[in-house]
Amino acid sequence: MPELLSTLRPQKLPFRRRLTRAAVALIYRRTKDGGVELLFIQRARREGDPWSGDMAFPGGRMQPEDATPRAAAERETLEETGVDLMRHGRFHARLSDLITRHHSRWRPMVVTPYVYEWQGKQPVTLNHEVERVVWVPLDYLAAKENQSRLPWRTPIGTLQFPCCRYQEYCIWGLSYSMLQELLALDMISQ
Repeated sequence: MPELLSTLRPQKLPFRRRLTRAAVALIYRRTKDGGVELLFIQRARREGDPWSGDMAFPGGRMQPEDATPRAAAERETLEETGVDLMRHGRFHARLSDLITRHHSRWRPMVVTPYVYEWQGKQPVTLNHEVERVVWVPLDYLAAKENQSRLPWRTPIGTLQFPCCRYQEYCIWGLSYSMLQELLALDMISQ
């Protein structure tokens, strides 16, 4: 793992400091049978939220009290799930910046993902932003037969977005992109 981290060069957007910033945590844990699971949240269903009910990684926008985007990912994860990465997480790496938009506006926002290994036993405590937490086996997420397409209607026609379906959940969009980078790096050996 240390060799991989020393060669990891995530893409950093050169103008990221001029835009609104957000950060998320990709949290994995090892299972008793030697497998690896990745934590996803299902966003609470709220009117007016374009990603209402979607699967995501915990995280959110930076606040003035956040010294770094990584600190924002840790704070937001604690607020949304009760998972304390400062005490029970082992930081591994930063992944590439991604660009998206604010929920209610078309202004761009940069999202930075951070990878942690969960080493705690504490129960999850969800806040109003999260409907549930789902641990998904990494082998399942990596399997080609579990990849699919999500049809998305737009004014110009239906687009087909890549996704991974797990039980009744669909992982797509930014979360899917982050997942694909994580899987391509093969940084979580099983």
